[in-house]
Amino acid sequence: MNRATRAAGAAFVGTTIEWYDFYVYATAAALLFGDLFFPNASSPTVALMASFATYAVGFFARPLGGIVFGHFGDRVSRKSALVVTLLMMGAATFAVGLLPTYDSIGALAPVLLVLLRFVQGLAVGGEWGGAALMAVEHAPEGKKTFYGGFAQLGNPAGALLATGAFSLVSLFGEEALHTWGWRVPFIVSAVLVLVGLFIRLRVEESPVFERAEKTGVPIKEVFRVSWRSVLLGVGTLPVAIGGYYLLTTFLLSYATGPSAGESEQLVLNGLSFASFVELVATLGIAWMGDRFGGRKIAIWFLVATAVLAVPQFAVLGSHNAFLIFAMLGLMRLATSGTYGPMAAVLAEMFPPQVRYTGISLAYQGAGAIFGGLSPLAATALVGAYGGAAWPAVALLVAMCALSVVCLAVAPRHRDRVPATAA
Repeated sequence: MNRATRAAGAAFVGTTIEWYDFYVYATAAALLFGDLFFPNASSPTVALMASFATYAVGFFARPLGGIVFGHFGDRVSRKSALVVTLLMMGAATFAVGLLPTYDSIGALAPVLLVLLRFVQGLAVGGEWGGAALMAVEHAPEGKKTFYGGFAQLGNPAGALLATGAFSLVSLFGEEALHTWGWRVPFIVSAVLVLVGLFIRLRVEESPVFERAEKTGVPIKEVFRVSWRSVLLGVGTLPVAIGGYYLLTTFLLSYATGPSAGESEQLVLNGLSFASFVELVATLGIAWMGDRFGGRKIAIWFLVATAVLAVPQFAVLGSHNAFLIFAMLGLMRLATSGTYGPMAAVLAEMFPPQVRYTGISLAYQGAGAIFGGLSPLAATALVGAYGGAAWPAVALLVAMCALSVVCLAVAPRHRDRVPATAA
């Protein structure tokens, strides 16, 4: 197995575990944390918004994680940064599974929940940029989008594991899920972290990093020469990041709420199916990116996402499992095309010596703005309009439009130091 293949495999396994931890929290926030940690809220909608607010904390921590681990990854070691982020995420997720609820320790429970969510956000903030670069920078020329797709593959794999874990636990019944069952997916993450750590320690350092000239303070250098790339990078990602959470975390709460009234089991199974679709499609989309251009592929699928927005929400409340599964699968295929090529697309926006910091700032900045706020904003808008879904649809279409514009004008940078794949 050559260096490129090992790096791609490690990127996939590591990001799968990191995203599993992140999505376990997202699923619990949509279904359970409002009742468990905010039982005294004035209404179910307020409790849900409070739960989503703790969820958003992780996204606001992500840019800080991007700065801290980006600096370390650009100055010291990409590989070592990824080992630390994996351990941080695993410890925080395991601790959430042991956390007492509001009924046990009162207001301290949500405070501790927010603190652990902040640690999760710091870890993910440093994770994606390093994993993407390890895959892309080890890849041979002409295959960077495909190899970068392995880092993107961890997202659907982690989501599939997370929703699948909750689907399995929910088989014990709603009472079990709300008492002890929700803790199980958090606690078992400790086993996954040990597996990921073993794999990551066996991967060589990035060859581009080893040969690139190091800068004094990468964050200063990014804003000196690449501030436009950071802003445009943020603008390319509303759908790739925020649209995903709008169509998973928010959709889960909307579909199982009073407006649509679908069963939790049906929607969780549908989201698991959608994650499987993304898992199967991502590498094919990444391969298309190398053949036709990553930006062009992303724009095609952004248009498809906007077109599918109305039927996606229209089928919720139909209680037709086939229609719900079909639309969730089609929409996830469309959003996969906006996400799959992004590791290579973002990497080419920045020079190697500040690339970890640059793509982490862009990606995690977009995560804070669009990922953290999209479910919260959609919940508030839908609540303000009496439960109608059209505000969420309009929000998703506007995000698609912004992404298309920024992708069309974003700069490109080619490595002066070629990666070695052998």
